Amino acid sequence: MKGKALVGIGVAVLLIFIGININNGLVEKEEIVESAWAQVENQYQRRADLVPNLVNTVKGAANFEQETLTAVIEARSKATSVNLSADDLNDPAKLEQFQQAQAQLSGSLSRLLVSVERYPELKANANFRDLQAQLEGTENRITTERKRFNDAARSYNTAIRKFPTSIFANLGGFERKAYFEADAGAEQAPTVDFSN
Repeated sequence: MKGKALVGIGVAVLLIFIGININNGLVEKEEIVESAWAQVENQYQRRADLVPNLVNTVKGAANFEQETLTAVIEARSKATSVNLSADDLNDPAKLEQFQQAQAQLSGSLSRLLVSVERYPELKANANFRDLQAQLEGTENRITTERKRFNDAARSYNTAIRKFPTSIFANLGGFERKAYFEADAGAEQAPTVDFSN
């Protein structure tokens, strides 16, 4: 009887150590996801910080379309008002709302940069060129950080679904993280028209 009790205790201790190890691994993966999310937010914030300088530089151009500037300012305001905490990463709807606000700002900035083509004095402005280069670099960083976030979320989501980790993940309350997805219409190639 004493031997069976020792075996039972040994199995229980082993299961506890396995559970602790699995839990610690999931906590580490979850922290990686949250760290990747912080980097995404950091790059979006960098872009939001560049927008006022870009708008002010463009405002200096005579006869620049006020409607375009207003759209950029409003899109920036909306994008910075949609906040997403690390706890919200389990909610695909909240991530989608955040992504839509950021996409609206991206679209407004694209329209602004396209309309600048009609203003040679603005294109020649060194401040504008510098801000445009910084903005383009930031857009590339955002894309990179979104990919890193998705990679971290995939690794975490895969881990919490694998057996036997899934048992401990359910007990520990670990939930799937949402992914960044392509914007609606991204599968359509843009129309290029050189007739103008």
